Amino acid sequence: MQLLTDRADAFRVGRAEFEAIRDRPLDRDRYELLDGEVLVTPSPSPVHQEIVSELTALLRPLVPPHWSVLSGPLDVELPTDDGDTVLQPDLLIAHRDRLTAKGHDGPPVLVVEVLSPTTWQRDLGVKMAAYAQAGVPHYWVVAPTTCSITIYELGPDGAYAERHHAEGAQRVGVTTPVEVVLSPAGLLGPVTPQGEDRSQTHRAD
Repeated sequence: MQLLTDRADAFRVGRAEFEAIRDRPLDRDRYELLDGEVLVTPSPSPVHQEIVSELTALLRPLVPPHWSVLSGPLDVELPTDDGDTVLQPDLLIAHRDRLTAKGHDGPPVLVVEVLSPTTWQRDLGVKMAAYAQAGVPHYWVVAPTTCSITIYELGPDGAYAERHHAEGAQRVGVTTPVEVVLSPAGLLGPVTPQGEDRSQTHRAD
């Protein structure tokens, strides 16, 4: 069975086969299912983990008791028109009453994805579209290569609209889903990307 690192309609699997793939021993890759197609992501980098840790610490004291700030990998089951979709956001604000033994059932309050050279096209493309289709109201994208964060909100047309963008030491105030001030430089902390081209700008059109 060929595993996909991007979308290709020629290769699709059912839910049972997807679970069998993920159960292979000694496999550190992350597996997601998008409309019946398998997405494979390598283990995250230290920069990625630093950003997720900083965001988790920042958001956790701000959410109400019926929400929970969780970091991936955690299965999020999303309703889509084309097939089974099980994604693993880098970070999410979950509805506590939608948490199950396996993950989160339905769209979370917020999804955050940290871009990498191997995932940025997917995070700003097919995964972003899947989150919008499923009704995830808030989507944040952190780009270490440009030291930036972009805040999207789901509009009445069912598509994400960019609400805020900040780079470097710039600060941006967000009021929903929580009230917080974000600074990309603060999220990166003492860890900086190595061997990455900072001239690349990754944003959704």
